Amino acid sequence: AFEMQLFYADRTWNWQDGAAYFAQDRRLRAWTAEQGSTSIAEGRWLLTNNGKMCMELVWRSKTYAATPVRTCFSHRIQDGNVEQRKDPDGGWYSFKHASGNAADEHRKFQEGDAKSIEFDTARKLVDSKS
Repeated sequence: AFEMQLFYADRTWNWQDGAAYFAQDRRLRAWTAEQGSTSIAEGRWLLTNNGKMCMELVWRSKTYAATPVRTCFSHRIQDGNVEQRKDPDGGWYSFKHASGNAADEHRKFQEGDAKSIEFDTARKLVDSKS
């Protein structure tokens, strides 16, 4: 769990259409503008000693409210590299090579709350009355 903390704590995971911020105190917030529909989520993240990271978020948008979702990712070390998969049955893929690799999922992480402005903009869209 300690090693996994170094990957996630106080970092922003950038996605194709959004991002998630993993605060030091285990709060988590995310936003997505997938397929033109903006959604935001708030919740928490946790780690287990066997290499699992779970996000417990409540997603909402203009078209749906308070949908709780728990998403977990398992991690393992294979040949000195960290691999990740979405549970329960996703395929393993490269999370972080020991020597670094342009395809590593870990390269999508930035230090700090790198997308707070985008999150606040998404929140205003979701919470607006129009």
